Amino acid sequence: MEIFEKIISSYSNESVTTSTIIAVLLMVTVLAIYEFFVYRMVSHRSFYNKSFNITTAILPFFISTIILCLQSNLVITLGTIGALAIIRFRTAVKDPVDMVYLLWSVFIGIICGCQLFEVGVLTSVVVTLVLIALEYISFSRKSFVLIVRADEDVEDNLTSLFKSRKISHKFKSRNYSSKGFDYAIELSYKNIKDLNEELSKNERISKYSIIEYDADDIV
Repeated sequence: MEIFEKIISSYSNESVTTSTIIAVLLMVTVLAIYEFFVYRMVSHRSFYNKSFNITTAILPFFISTIILCLQSNLVITLGTIGALAIIRFRTAVKDPVDMVYLLWSVFIGIICGCQLFEVGVLTSVVVTLVLIALEYISFSRKSFVLIVRADEDVEDNLTSLFKSRKISHKFKSRNYSSKGFDYAIELSYKNIKDLNEELSKNERISKYSIIEYDADDIV
């Protein structure tokens, strides 16, 4: 019984003053806007998702105030847990990096709600530096999709070219018709200009396109 009374007393803190709420919301505003601009400036996407960015900026406000409420009353805590337990989010997150920003928003809300402002600021700054560093790391090989149009079958010819230049490749599709042959090939290579010169010299290829891509994003 004594342990139970201590637990109840720890949740009976109703000292959440107006100044505390304002301080929490101001810090949430600063960190949320900071995350908003980091997503906009650091994450170079082919298609910028403004709706998702707004969501990540607004989410910390609700979470931080929920945390404040959970600190004040045990009944509110139990009711909130029960309410959140029945919520299901079915919107798929297509880019794994977006999960980082969602977790970042949740982190800002929880940390600010607990009034650990210094932890929130320092962590956000470090995360930004890591994101910038990883975003601008230049890997030796890049991924491309090569679309080839030829009047005759040039698969063996292309395979020999790729092997001679040690180009990692995989034929993704082959289309045959009376008008010619179409190939879609996935490549991993460091010097695409060199490959472009070789393809342009091949008289058996009537048309080709080289598309750079990163995961599901076509550049």
